[in-house]
Amino acid sequence: MSKKNDNYLVQGSILAAAGIVVRLIGLFYKVPMTRILGDEGIGYYNTAYEIYNIGLILSSYSLPLAVSKQIAKSRSGKRPGDAKRVFDCGIAFGVIAGGLMTVLLLAGADLIASSLFQSPGSALPLRVMAPTILVFAVMGVFRGFFQGRGNMIPTSISQIIEQVVHAGVSIWASYDFMNRFADKDNPASYGAAGGTLGTFVGALAAFLFLAAVMLLYRRGHRSRRDERCSSYKKVAVALFLTVVPIILSQTVYQLSGTVDNSMFGIIMGGKGFGEKERMELLGIYSGKYRLLTNVPVAIATSLGASMIPSIVMSKTMKKHGEVRRKIYMTVKFNMLIAIPCAVGMGVLASPILQLLFGDSRKMSADLLTMGASAVVFFSLSTVTNAVLQGIDQMVRSVTHSAISLGIHAVLVYLMLDKLEWGVYGLVVGNVTFALVVCVLNWISIGRAMKYRQEVMTTFIKPFLISAVMGAAAFGLYRLVYMAFHSNILGLAVSVPAAMVIYGAGIVLTGTVKETELVEMPMGTRLLRLCRKVHLM
Repeated sequence: MSKKNDNYLVQGSILAAAGIVVRLIGLFYKVPMTRILGDEGIGYYNTAYEIYNIGLILSSYSLPLAVSKQIAKSRSGKRPGDAKRVFDCGIAFGVIAGGLMTVLLLAGADLIASSLFQSPGSALPLRVMAPTILVFAVMGVFRGFFQGRGNMIPTSISQIIEQVVHAGVSIWASYDFMNRFADKDNPASYGAAGGTLGTFVGALAAFLFLAAVMLLYRRGHRSRRDERCSSYKKVAVALFLTVVPIILSQTVYQLSGTVDNSMFGIIMGGKGFGEKERMELLGIYSGKYRLLTNVPVAIATSLGASMIPSIVMSKTMKKHGEVRRKIYMTVKFNMLIAIPCAVGMGVLASPILQLLFGDSRKMSADLLTMGASAVVFFSLSTVTNAVLQGIDQMVRSVTHSAISLGIHAVLVYLMLDKLEWGVYGLVVGNVTFALVVCVLNWISIGRAMKYRQEVMTTFIKPFLISAVMGAAAFGLYRLVYMAFHSNILGLAVSVPAAMVIYGAGIVLTGTVKETELVEMPMGTRLLRLCRKVHLM
C-alpha cells in the first residue's frame, strides 16, 4: 500500500493522540471538580450532560462526519468545486439545527430535568450548557472540512484548546459557584452549573481557533472559477441525506446513557430513594466508572473519524481490497490498545480510584472491575459503526443500535426493578449494550464486504498476553504495597512493568508482525527499538 493510502492511520493516530490528551485532561480536571462538588454535584452535572449530549446528537453532532464524508467524495470524484459548497451548506445546517436545539433546551430545561429524569437540580446546569450546541454545530463543520481533506491537525489542536479552557473554567467556576451560592437550597446544583460553564467557554475558544485557521486556509487556497461543481440544491440534499442516518445512528447509539439515567431516577425514586441519594450513586457510576472507561475509547472514536473519509475514497475508486486492509489494520490497532487497558483497569480498579478520587469504597472498585470489559466492546462497536458509515451501510448502524437499545432497556429495567441490583445493573447494561452492537455490526460488515477479521492475533493473543500482564501487575502492586504501604508507589512500579510485559509479549508471540508494525503510528521507530533489544 502506498504512503498516501497509509496516511489515514497516521492522521487517525494524531487525532487519537489528541483524543487521549483530551480525555486525560478531562479525567484530571474531574478529580478536583468531584472533590469540590461531591458525588451529588457530579450527579447533577452528568445528568445535565446526558440531556445536553442527546440535544447535541439530534442537532449537530454528526456534522463533522457528514461534512468529511461529502468532501472526501468530492475530492475523489470529478467535481472538486463541491468542497466549498459542502462547507457552506454545512454552516447553514449547523446554524439552523444548533440554534433551534439551543432554544429548545433553554426553554424546556425545567420540564425535561424534572419529568424525564426526576432531577430538578439538573435544570440549571443544563441551561448554562445549552448555548454550547450552537457553537459546536458551526465548529463541527470546520472540523469536518479539514478531516475530509485528510488533515486531522486543526481538529486535534482545537480539541486540546477546548479541553484546556474547559478544565480551567470548570474548576474555577465550580469552586466559585459552590461558595457564592452556599446559602441557597441546593448549592450542589449551582456548583454543577459552574462546571457546565466551562463546557461553553471551552467550545467557544476552540471555535475561535478554527475560524482563524479557516480564514488562513481560504486565503491560501482560493477556488478557481473553472472548477466543476454541483448546484447548491444537489449538495444540500446529499449532505442532508448523509446527516440524517448518522444522526439516527449516533442518537440511538448514545441514548443508552440517557436511558440509564432516566430509568434509574424513575425506578429508584419509586423505591424510596431521594434525589440526593440517587445523584450520589449516579455520580459514582457516571463520574468515576464511565469517566475512566471512556478514556481508552477515545482512540476508537478518533480512528473511526479518520477512517471514514479514507474508506469513502477507496470505495469510490472501487479499491475493495484496500478497504478491507484498512478495516483490518484499524480494528487490530484498536484492540491491541483496548484489551490491555480493560484488563489493567479491572485488576487495579481500587488503587486507581484511590489515587484519582481518594475513593476506597468497595462498591466503586466493584463497578470498575465488573464493567472494565466495556472498554473493548465500546471501542470495537465505535470502529465498526464508522466502517458501516464509510461503506454506505448507515441504516444497518441505526438498526443495530436500536435493537441493542431495546434489549438494553429491558435488561436494565429487570435489574433495577425486579432483581434490585441498583447501580450494578447499570454497569451490566452498559457492557451488554456495546456487546450486542459489536456482534450485529460484524455480521453486516462480513456480508457487505465479504470480510472476516483475523481472530487469533487481533483478539485471542492480545487477551492472553493481557491476562499475564494483569496477573503480574496485580502481584507487583500487592508486593510493593505490603512492603511500603504506598498506593502511589505500588502503581508507579506495577503500571510501567505491565506495559513492558505486554509490549514484549505481543512482539515475541508474533501478535504484531514487522510489516504491520511499520504501518502503525511511530512503527519505524518501534521496529528499530525492537531490533535493538533483540525482540525482532
